[in-house]
Amino acid sequence: RLIVSKDGYGDYYTLQEAINAVPYNTKAEIVIKEGIYREKIFSDKKDLTIKGEGNVLVTYSDGARELLPDGKKRGTFRSYTAFFSGEKLRLENITIQNSAGSGKDVGQAVALYLDVDDAELSSVNLYGAQDTLFLAPLPDSEREKNGFYGPRFKTERKRNRTIIEKGEIRGSVDFIFGGGDAVFRDVLITSIDEGYVTAPSGNKEWDGFVFENCRFTSPTSLIGKVYLMRPWRDEGKAKFSGCTFGPHINKNLFSPWPGREDQAGLSTFIVEDSKFI
Repeated sequence: RLIVSKDGYGDYYTLQEAINAVPYNTKAEIVIKEGIYREKIFSDKKDLTIKGEGNVLVTYSDGARELLPDGKKRGTFRSYTAFFSGEKLRLENITIQNSAGSGKDVGQAVALYLDVDDAELSSVNLYGAQDTLFLAPLPDSEREKNGFYGPRFKTERKRNRTIIEKGEIRGSVDFIFGGGDAVFRDVLITSIDEGYVTAPSGNKEWDGFVFENCRFTSPTSLIGKVYLMRPWRDEGKAKFSGCTFGPHINKNLFSPWPGREDQAGLSTFIVEDSKFI
């Protein structure tokens, strides 16, 4: 059990230092004391728990369009604020933010990149704009050259499972995306601009994204400017059960991926026992 504190009374001053101190096979719990931690996190641990005490914010500001010293763009999958892989992960009472800005200006900017076999998030807030939360695996193949460049982009596409309870996810375009299976329970889903909430890409035999008793809202006047889903890959799946939708959600709910309109019928999109408010 390690403690991270900015006041000097913990074991480590930064979260990344604490993660680096944990051997891969050692089950560990890291407690983060209240504060703002301006860090870009990379974690590959077998069984890791991270808990925040008080108001804990982990924030960074990388965007996909940023040019790196080699002249190449950073790209979506290197823009993350926090990347986690491994077998088990639990995050509790933490806010993870990508503060790069609007996707119209900086492109994709991932707050949390999850590539964990089994992950649980409780009272975790994820703040960003375009592509806030990525749930691995990646699709089998790219549509543009080097579009997947980043952690694990050459590894086997394995099935991952995530449970997210409470907390808030903020974004604009495709801000919950990827091929993993994920259940969202009692989560506040906030659209900060027009766009699409989900862009699933998982295998048709898997579960996809399931939203249970979630509230979809927007602080701006986006009447009908947001869709619940557009499939990033043709077999993408999303289900919404017992949810409430604000007026920002378009009555059509679903939108095909541009240029793939003829394949829209291959996706799975279900809305049940839900209502507009």
